[in-house]
Amino acid sequence: MPRRIALLNDSFPPKIDGVANAVLNYAKILSKTDQVTVITPYYPRVEDHYDFAVKRYFSLPGSKRLGYRVGNPFAVENARYVLRRHPFDVIHMHSPFASGLLSRMIHKKDCVLIATYHTKFEYDIEKRVKNKLMRRVARHFILSNLNACDEVWAVSEGAGESLRTIGYEGPYHVMPNGTDFPAGRAPENEIRALELQLGLAPEETLLLFVGRMMWYKNTRLIIDACKIAREAGFRFRMVLFGDGHDRQEMIEYVKQIGMSDWIQFPGAIYDRAKLYACYSRAYAFLFPSSYDTSGLVVKEAAACGCPSVLLRGSCAAEGVEDGFSGYLSETEDARGVADKLMEALADPQRNRQIGAQAQQHVYLSWEDAVQRASERYDLLLEQKSAERTGRRKGKAD
Repeated sequence: MPRRIALLNDSFPPKIDGVANAVLNYAKILSKTDQVTVITPYYPRVEDHYDFAVKRYFSLPGSKRLGYRVGNPFAVENARYVLRRHPFDVIHMHSPFASGLLSRMIHKKDCVLIATYHTKFEYDIEKRVKNKLMRRVARHFILSNLNACDEVWAVSEGAGESLRTIGYEGPYHVMPNGTDFPAGRAPENEIRALELQLGLAPEETLLLFVGRMMWYKNTRLIIDACKIAREAGFRFRMVLFGDGHDRQEMIEYVKQIGMSDWIQFPGAIYDRAKLYACYSRAYAFLFPSSYDTSGLVVKEAAACGCPSVLLRGSCAAEGVEDGFSGYLSETEDARGVADKLMEALADPQRNRQIGAQAQQHVYLSWEDAVQRASERYDLLLEQKSAERTGRRKGKAD
């Protein structure tokens, strides 16, 4: 019998980020066997054409800096009526904010409630909430939503440590994210088309970053490391795909340090086939972020045999072995990242071997990742059923 599964998140296409991508892939894969409903804030002029249901609720424009809309779960007219008349077996929240509160509003005692912790919210709270009292309120709100769940998942061990930092004391289960890219390489004609778009000669070395254009992603380390490598005589083109509040500042900074001929910012890339071609063409993927809790883009790169330059101890580096399936900088500074970048650039044959080993040992498909989650759903549903049986037996006795 198909399970009735609700997936809730504060972002969903057309807004693209790592968590929205995760929810989209959960929905696509689970809907092949289950009744799936995605519940997410409303975006103007958006039409949803999926093989699963999408319910959008009232939202308002949020911060221009972040570019998100803010959903208001109290304005969800059907939360207590329509959704309660169509109960779910599993409610899976992917954000502890509006989605977390709404998850609790539509939750019933016989339904399994799960939260996945994707983001280092203690960082966001510390950086964006200036008032100490409001910081405590924000942490309490997140914790109350997490503590209401039957089980909490973290996308990495580092995300689990972040849970502890924010004050969560309960158990959690590590459930990694995957990628929708198949292990392999894009067709050569698509790679050639990408080269034409970027003005890239076939023999040029391409270095790649994909993500939001925010300084906290350690993009300055990438830029400065590239300058060090360039001054050491290495030739390459560094391309940073993405959009965000700090993109123009990054462009100006690259001009100031005289690297405009070597570093470019083409903007966001939404076409997955084109992104697959980017990873397939890239020599190495630079992602020295200490902020991200899951190296989803690292898995995307690994799918195409593209090795990553990362920070040792970062969440993105979990499962990556230095000199075997990637390159790990020992220090979070430009010199450390540059040293690993130059190590990669100095030996193309070894770099290809490391990329092949990344494909074998770092890559995880969304099909495999969601299958693990689905098996966990079943286990929790069995436990919930046993609890129900125990309660009924207790009452009979």
